[in-house]
Amino acid sequence: MDIYPLIMSQGELINHKSLHFPIEERGLQFGDGVYEVIRLYNGSFYLLKDHIDRLFRSLEAIKLTIAFSGDELASILKSLVKENKVAKDSIIYLQVTRGSAPRTHFFPEDVEPNMYAYVKPVPRPIDKIKTGVSTITHIDERWKNCHIKSLNLLPNILAKQVAVERGCFEALLYGEEDKLITEGSSSNIYLVKNKTIHTHPESNAILTGCVRNAVKRLAENLNIPFVERAFTTKDLVSADELFLTSSISEVMPIVKVNGIQINDGKRGAISKRLQEAYEEDALITSLKKQ
Repeated sequence: MDIYPLIMSQGELINHKSLHFPIEERGLQFGDGVYEVIRLYNGSFYLLKDHIDRLFRSLEAIKLTIAFSGDELASILKSLVKENKVAKDSIIYLQVTRGSAPRTHFFPEDVEPNMYAYVKPVPRPIDKIKTGVSTITHIDERWKNCHIKSLNLLPNILAKQVAVERGCFEALLYGEEDKLITEGSSSNIYLVKNKTIHTHPESNAILTGCVRNAVKRLAENLNIPFVERAFTTKDLVSADELFLTSSISEVMPIVKVNGIQINDGKRGAISKRLQEAYEEDALITSLKKQ
């Protein structure tokens, strides 16, 4: 089965086959909603509070209110995992839309938001983490509110598809005029030079990743300088290391960009140290917190 049988809908646990929405659903018709992807290792949450906090920031940004507090939502998600007897490395996909109502561009009145979540087994990308991945650069064609984790992902999808068609793992997005790397189509991007990590600062131009924040914390613990300053497409090929992060990819080395090898084409020392620290934090510390 691709997903566990029980899902959460409107705060209640139901069988996934029972979930149905009307044709006029604002998430389907407008992308009028937000979402989160939360990692579980051996059935235990990692960075759950970070994800829920970000969900509520996204909800506030699109002027959407739900009937649950963050703690209540966390409790529901934990029940979802427990009742499904989740023991594998998995993800929870959580989505909230403005609800079902006759189609209008303005907000409908007195409509209950639609909220659902499901658990899906997703193994860790161990081999790719060790060998690294190839990427391409692609013009950033997204809207100006990328700090919101919105359902409007078509530009991301198109960029990712170009990467896949070229046999690559990810597309590194850049501004057409300034050539600054913002982030990947589904990840945050980092450059290492002279033992210092560089990444785009928090702004509306990027999604502040939960794993990004964890990596920043881990780098500080390891006394690795972490500088929030953007770099350009020209800086990529002269980097000592490049890597990306996301809940699914963890700390993933980038060994090629547009067919050009980065340094010696192998995972760098800082990427390796951060991944090891991430594993300890995710697989040991998170288990103790549950």
